[in-house]
Amino acid sequence: MNTDQSSKRSKVLFLCTGNSCRSQMAEAIINARFSKTWQAFSAGTKPAGYVHPLAIKALDEIGIQHDGQSKHADAFKGEHFDLVITVCDSAAEECPLWLGKGKKIHHSFFDPATTNDMSDFREVRDAMLVILPALLSGSLET
Repeated sequence: MNTDQSSKRSKVLFLCTGNSCRSQMAEAIINARFSKTWQAFSAGTKPAGYVHPLAIKALDEIGIQHDGQSKHADAFKGEHFDLVITVCDSAAEECPLWLGKGKKIHHSFFDPATTNDMSDFREVRDAMLVILPALLSGSLET
């Protein structure tokens, strides 16, 4: 019998356009706060190639260290995810067809990278702390 914890966890992919901010924060939050039941990943449909430093700072403020890398959704081709959550409207529209095997949910979060204002990064982070657990539990469908 395999008692490896990772084999018992559900897998979630957070998909955004640039994979520099919102999807990165979502991945980090879930891996930090819900790692016993979920394993989170993030990707972009048009990755920026970096993780926004203010996203890292917003996470650090709540004790979450994140060393994510901006990557294309194609990096996960062939992987099975129990859940795919698109966190921006354009990613929802451009979601690769091969991600269609698991359950998909869309919940758009404001893109704080458009303002580069730390308060916007905090606001999105704080919203994610409430909304993401509800999405994962199925108690919030959008």
